[in-house]
Amino acid sequence: MNNILDDTRFIMNKYHIKANKSLGQNFLIDENVVNNIVEGSNISKDDLVIEIGPGLGTLTKYLLEKAGKVVSIELDKKMLTILNDRFKLYDNFELLHSDILKVDLVKLIKEQKESLNLKHAKVVANLPYYITTPIIMKLLEEELDLESITVMVQKEVADRLIAIPGSKDAGAITYSVYYYATSESILDVPKTSFVPAPEVDSKVIKLNIRKEPPIKVKSKKIMFKIIKCAFMQRRKTLLNSLTNAKVFLNKDEGIKILNKLNLTEDIRAEKLTLQDFANITDEFINTFKEE
Repeated sequence: MNNILDDTRFIMNKYHIKANKSLGQNFLIDENVVNNIVEGSNISKDDLVIEIGPGLGTLTKYLLEKAGKVVSIELDKKMLTILNDRFKLYDNFELLHSDILKVDLVKLIKEQKESLNLKHAKVVANLPYYITTPIIMKLLEEELDLESITVMVQKEVADRLIAIPGSKDAGAITYSVYYYATSESILDVPKTSFVPAPEVDSKVIKLNIRKEPPIKVKSKKIMFKIIKCAFMQRRKTLLNSLTNAKVFLNKDEGIKILNKLNLTEDIRAEKLTLQDFANITDEFINTFKEE
């Protein structure tokens, strides 16, 4: 007997709930997957856990047993009553009705850790797939006091997030993730693990936040702009992409910079390492200063 499936059906019937497609809701019903997420996140009573999009609270229930404190952030008003009803007896549960992209996480983490004397903050979530990338980028770019991010996302997106820069799965976001974190794959999740079943398979991944970036660069802001430009026209060569985006003033200047860095004129963006992009950024800044 699948307890999670029974619980989910009971709750959906009791509260007259249907999955909200516009919010990308698919309810997880696979106990094995939930256990793997919780184990992979490696949480303890010393930890503050931030859960994004708890939905019916399937994962929340397991997190509350392990963590010192769980702050669940839910956008869908219909879920608030369910979550409050389910977890009102837990003294380590707090629910915020908010859009995660608008939450001041710096303040939230600081206040929670200090008031409860918790050692680490970790994000654990079954992310809404339609805004996975903005959420991941917020968590990384705000340089929060986080130890790790363990999330379930669409498999195709997961593969890009945890790819190694310079490999075929690499995209612009790969380099951002690699700059801020080391990554690992926890578990592939088939679509049958949800009701209703989504159209795509999923994957649980873990991002361990780095203490120091793996490279040095004169301006990480400029570097990430250059990376974005390099991947905007994925099929073009790096030289053409960066010339079209006006990173290189013209092709001749671009060729000069690439030659100086021992990069061929026909190389494509996904073949570059993060260090290569740092070198291009530093050369770009030097060239710009000289003019």
